[in-house]
Amino acid sequence: MSSIRPLLLQIVQIVCALAVCACNEPRAGTTAPAPVAAAPAAPAVAVDPKTLMSRPPEVTFDPDHPPPGYVNCHRNHCHHVNGGVSSYAQVMQAIGATKMIGAQAPKAMPPPPADVAAAPADAQHTASGLASKVLKASSDSRRPSAASRVTVHYTGWTTDGKAFDSSVARGEPAQFPVGRVIAGWTEGLQLMAIGEERRFWIPVDLAYKGRPGKPAGTLVFDVELLAID
Repeated sequence: MSSIRPLLLQIVQIVCALAVCACNEPRAGTTAPAPVAAAPAAPAVAVDPKTLMSRPPEVTFDPDHPPPGYVNCHRNHCHHVNGGVSSYAQVMQAIGATKMIGAQAPKAMPPPPADVAAAPADAQHTASGLASKVLKASSDSRRPSAASRVTVHYTGWTTDGKAFDSSVARGEPAQFPVGRVIAGWTEGLQLMAIGEERRFWIPVDLAYKGRPGKPAGTLVFDVELLAID
């Protein structure tokens, strides 16, 4: 019996080997799957340094250094060399700028003038009771009419020196029809030339006439006429 056991062991090993081979062979009528080829690697894209160097530089706008054709950029607008004004956004569009640098910080309400309580002796008076004084004269002869639309910068105070509104502090000029504001503004704007700055003392009857929620009494305005639209 001891001599038969090695022979039986060899027979079992041969049978197992044949069974493994049979499992690995494709069945009748079937085809062995083809090996899957690996996807080719994407070619590397070379970047020409000259291409990067040839890109145009970014155009920036600095209000402290007005671009050609503009002077005196302040209060969120620039004055044109030949007259008229453009907002910072309009200037940037005109020069193709995508970024503003050196932007001026928002301003606080301007302090009241020394003569805020009453019109001084050298103020001009109209028949309606409107008083005004030229702060900066202009050589421009164009003046708005009641039908005009204007662009202005302004600050308003009550006669006790409290500021209640200011486009200067907002950093954005105001635009409106001359005939659609308080009577003192409608009359006063027609006295001004483009580029002029003037201070107005507007009596209550030409202002808000005691309307609830509005500044009361005589009102004082500093107005700069920027453009007639």
